[in-house]
Amino acid sequence: MPSPLRPLARLFAPTPRTVERETLQIELADGRNIELQRVRDPRARRLKLSVDERGARLTLPMRASLASADRFIAEHRDWLATQLSRYAMDAMPALEAGITTSLPLRGALHAVHWQTGRFTRLDHAVDGSGDLVFAHPARAGDAALRRAARDFYEAQGRADVGQWLPRYLPSLPRAPRRVTFKIMSSQWGSLAPDGSMALDLSLVLARPSAFEYVLVHELCHLIHADHSRAFWREVEARSPHWREEREYFHSEGRRLKATLRALCGKA
Repeated sequence: MPSPLRPLARLFAPTPRTVERETLQIELADGRNIELQRVRDPRARRLKLSVDERGARLTLPMRASLASADRFIAEHRDWLATQLSRYAMDAMPALEAGITTSLPLRGALHAVHWQTGRFTRLDHAVDGSGDLVFAHPARAGDAALRRAARDFYEAQGRADVGQWLPRYLPSLPRAPRRVTFKIMSSQWGSLAPDGSMALDLSLVLARPSAFEYVLVHELCHLIHADHSRAFWREVEARSPHWREEREYFHSEGRRLKATLRALCGKA
């Protein structure tokens, strides 16, 4: 029998707090005006300033005052300017028809040849040279070019996973339910409880051994859901050089993610 107090419990239960976001314009010491996203997060325990491929972000606890947030930004303006400059240097210019001369793929740059076509499409040159051909109608806009680039990179990622996955399936308790590619902010991959795997699309820009390591990492979560010693033993057995690949992402990861967003957009 339902408790007569249950409606009262719902009435007086605390209202769940949600993340609150707003965008500010701030001026750096060098005179640049930038956008900074200020985020109030109920999970935050301290003020935190971060910079990634999405831009600058200040995270603060729900009870933090705006005055303390402003002081924190002022104290870290130089650091903020340095990090933003690093991203500006690392990021590839946006995709532009007839202007972009090369595109990254599997750890290397490939020459791009632009030509008029009925449909917007990026693909390998048929001569086997390793060059790429970007065909597009004269009226194709930036959005169409970005979609074509994303479709191409997703196809390349699926081809790589399709090549590597059969090698590991016999030693796994089950196969992934499905594999999808997303533009991720910080992660390189994830495995849902139902076995669905998501991989960061920028992995296709990385060297193949690093991409394959991330695939192995997520596959091993089919055996161990945590990052215990047993989990890392499974990774080691399948990817003996995983430490080198992890260091590669530490040094190149930000550039890879920023490049992918510049070419394919944020969607």
